[in-house]
Amino acid sequence: MKKGIIVTSFGTTYEETRIKCIESIENRIKSEFPDAVVKRAFTSRMVINKLKMRDNYHVDTPTESLVRMKEEGIKDIYIQPLLIIEGLEYEKILREARDFLKENQDCNISIGKPLLSSDLDYERVVDGLNLVDKDEAIVFMGHGSSHETDISYDKLENTTNENGYKNVFFGTVEGEKTIEEVVEKLIGKNIKKILLKPFMLVAGDHAINDMASDEDDSWKSILKKNGISVTAEVIGLGENERIQDVFIDHLKEIYY
Repeated sequence: MKKGIIVTSFGTTYEETRIKCIESIENRIKSEFPDAVVKRAFTSRMVINKLKMRDNYHVDTPTESLVRMKEEGIKDIYIQPLLIIEGLEYEKILREARDFLKENQDCNISIGKPLLSSDLDYERVVDGLNLVDKDEAIVFMGHGSSHETDISYDKLENTTNENGYKNVFFGTVEGEKTIEEVVEKLIGKNIKKILLKPFMLVAGDHAINDMASDEDDSWKSILKKNGISVTAEVIGLGENERIQDVFIDHLKEIYY
């Protein structure tokens, strides 16, 4: 019997980073799971609708992808989220899968973990960030969440520091760890020069505009206003093969 894999992320409206950060992982999964039918889904209806209206480009929701799988006679389905934490988007995937199963009890659905789930994940991610100089000051922009798992960014910063990288900081756009808190830490350590990078699957709107633009309220501008020299690097985590490895290993945990 055929198996199906749904690779689902929040999504992005930027084609270049979609290809580099999402499609690249999908292609690896197709290569490493040759017996499976692999489909893409986005959790963000806003992203899906914008792509449809602007580009006439259609991406399924997780539920739509599940329906397509069943229509193709596939009843053993594996969902691998390309999410960072077990937050609101992850809960949305779990909820959609539960609702689908209520009406389709002849199907089996297994759901993999996001990037930061186990203690080992944190160690692997720190290792995968390719931090070389233990004295280099780096600020990562994460998305953040109102969900309790927003604390994952604190844990990641602590894990990074415990591995000897004392000048690496994580802030969030929509979580508790604000850029103001990061600035306060940088000033407290008298750090005058930093590398600014996204800690997000894709280098999309947040990375391009909220992080690296010259707008007054961008992170780059805020840091500069506080006397800190900034070099910005706009590359999504999805381009990093060692980060990809973590997602693929999470899929293997439920698939085999």
